[in-house]
Amino acid sequence: MPLADQLRPLSLDQFYGQQHLLGKGQPLRRALEEGMLHSMVLWGPPGTGKTTLARMMSQQAGAEFLQLSAVLGGVKDIRQAVEQAQEHKLAGRRTAVFVDEVHRFNKAQQDAFLPHIENGTITFIGATTENPAFELNNALLSRVRVYALQSLDVPNMTHIIECALTQLSSQQAISMAPGLAVRLAEVADGDARRALNLLELALSLANDGVIDEAAMTLAVDGAQSRRFDKGQDDFYDQISALHKSVRGSNPDAALYWFARMLDGGCDPAYIARRIVRIASEDIGNADPRALTIAVDAWDAWRKMGPPEGELAIAHALTYCAVAAKSNAVYQAFNRARAEVAARGSDAVPAHIRNAPTGLAKAQGHGRDYRYDHDETDGFATGQTYFPDTLGERIYYEPVQRGLEIQIAEKLVRLRGGTQDES
Repeated sequence: MPLADQLRPLSLDQFYGQQHLLGKGQPLRRALEEGMLHSMVLWGPPGTGKTTLARMMSQQAGAEFLQLSAVLGGVKDIRQAVEQAQEHKLAGRRTAVFVDEVHRFNKAQQDAFLPHIENGTITFIGATTENPAFELNNALLSRVRVYALQSLDVPNMTHIIECALTQLSSQQAISMAPGLAVRLAEVADGDARRALNLLELALSLANDGVIDEAAMTLAVDGAQSRRFDKGQDDFYDQISALHKSVRGSNPDAALYWFARMLDGGCDPAYIARRIVRIASEDIGNADPRALTIAVDAWDAWRKMGPPEGELAIAHALTYCAVAAKSNAVYQAFNRARAEVAARGSDAVPAHIRNAPTGLAKAQGHGRDYRYDHDETDGFATGQTYFPDTLGERIYYEPVQRGLEIQIAEKLVRLRGGTQDES
């Protein structure tokens, strides 16, 4: 058996991490201690103890434990598990059906559990690394309680590694050089199973049971991999962190998240597109140069590729972070779209309609239109441009930052008496 399975915790005393769920008085600990088995979904990163907790809950409640894999199983396997559960029920025993990677089951497969959860034939326990709100059916979610497990921190990981060494050393002479347990914990990046697998590999490379620097280096070489997977929560959490760092005018944090995403294998073009969005959404007319720099950086990436193109993206990222901020254009566009969506098709005023033909002119198209360039200061004071049925509206309200300070002053003069104070 792999070391991770050999050392699987059998009680809470051997389980590390998840204090928000398993600390004294916390909900899952109370349910575990009191044998209150209920349908649930355990959601969290790999190697955080989802399967172990499911086994412990079932054992504590005296229930039969049936395990399915959504990667390998299907409706036939579900049906067989339910038949076993029905036999257990007739014999007066409860059954916990544990489904690993439950998000891999399609809607029909998830729905197959519903009547059996409802009538108490099974207690459903699902495990997933994906956000249940996005990956599981609402009907199934309404019948379970979701518990979010967190990635293990370095102290907890180090403790797990040291406990494993203690247990192994009772069987054979094993030792590890000082500091290597912490290094292994850092490389495993919150995944206890991964840490124990790497420990097992390091042990196989050790001379006379002594895990030294050389053995550890061989074991972890190429193993460093931060949590990141495109299309999953880590990906969207990190791009959110990058965007908010730029919006918060913190170039250092923006560069950190950019480096993290590159390290995780993110396509730099995705980040370049996001920076273009940032330049319009969060900076806008406060510093119009930001959009030009963002587009140029994206173009530089397409022409040069890594690593030179990545530097161009970093250039745009830091410029946007330190630029004056305004979401006035973003807000104005949203207001205009909302008003259009809420109304019918208001007619274009006759004086600003196109008049390419004699018939159009005869219908009054373009009549009384004042050509702004012929007016004093190039502005036809009092001329309206909104539909008559709508009246004047103000969507764009510049902020008192960057270039928009001057824009705001100009709009006050231009809007003049036409400004709708309502």
